[in-house]
Amino acid sequence: MIPDPIIGTGLHAVGGIAASTCYTPFEKISKWSWTAFWLVQAFFAWIVVPLILGIITVPHFFTILAHAPTDALWQAFLLGGLYGFGGMSFGFAIKHIGYSLTYTISIGISAVFGTITPMIINGTLIKNITEHGGSIMVGGMVIAILGVAICGYAGFRKDNEAKDMNFNMLLGLTLAIIGGLLSAVFNLSLVSGRPIANMAANQGASIFQKNAEYIVSTSGCFVVNLIWFLFLGFRQNKLNELLAFRKIGLKQFAKNYGLSALAGTLWMTQFFFFGLGQVFLEKFSYIGWLLHMTMLVFFGFIVGLFVKEWREVSNRTFYYLIGGLVVLFISFVIISYGTT
Repeated sequence: MIPDPIIGTGLHAVGGIAASTCYTPFEKISKWSWTAFWLVQAFFAWIVVPLILGIITVPHFFTILAHAPTDALWQAFLLGGLYGFGGMSFGFAIKHIGYSLTYTISIGISAVFGTITPMIINGTLIKNITEHGGSIMVGGMVIAILGVAICGYAGFRKDNEAKDMNFNMLLGLTLAIIGGLLSAVFNLSLVSGRPIANMAANQGASIFQKNAEYIVSTSGCFVVNLIWFLFLGFRQNKLNELLAFRKIGLKQFAKNYGLSALAGTLWMTQFFFFGLGQVFLEKFSYIGWLLHMTMLVFFGFIVGLFVKEWREVSNRTFYYLIGGLVVLFISFVIISYGTT
């Protein structure tokens, strides 16, 4: 396979589209709590779909897992578990400071730390910055973070203008920061699982090699979420929703399961394309996490425009949003140019 950073960037864009739409199915679910929805989508996102991807695309999938280095397995699993706490912090932050502000703070922090930390740990930060195209991509990274910040400010103004949210700024900001830092840990989990992907490549998995390692990282995330949401479900008496089809009708019951499964499938689809993008980026794969995060913000706000979430904001707020999206697009162009 010939590396092609332009194709790699495009694949990250497709992953960003999947990530930005993965929770939209929840809007069509009725007579179910968030707890019931989350448990089903988590099972599909972090267990079912990663297993299917691995079995279908990776030759000798279970043999590779059985013979993978123990340290790689445990590091990927435990770091995936830490990311599980980050996802919960993200969800609770939304309740206190709104979706837009939480989204931007957490994703911005994740983009920076998830990109830089693996390079520091591996001792490749200076090399990556100083090699051909490195300085251009650093500039693109800075512009990307600026674009995220502008979009976040637009989202903050939107939430304020809506005047329908009761903010707890201190608690919300704390949770958003924790969520962002722990989200960045998921990239560390994927980096730790790289020996598994390398084994898959040697077995002929080619561009699908990353699919061999996902189940290790995502199962760590699932275990943490399963424990917490089972506890929450028992405490709130919500777990019976998962079986009470007579109460809401079989049609709605099946619809809720189907939409929750779709949400989980979309979540994992983002990392299917993330993995493909990383392979095509090859030596520039260190920029992949930032590309993925900023693509997620970019398409998340684009989706918001299409579903008319911004139709009632002031002109100034709308101009901030468009300006932020333009800045993000410019950063993608600069980063792509730096890889050529």
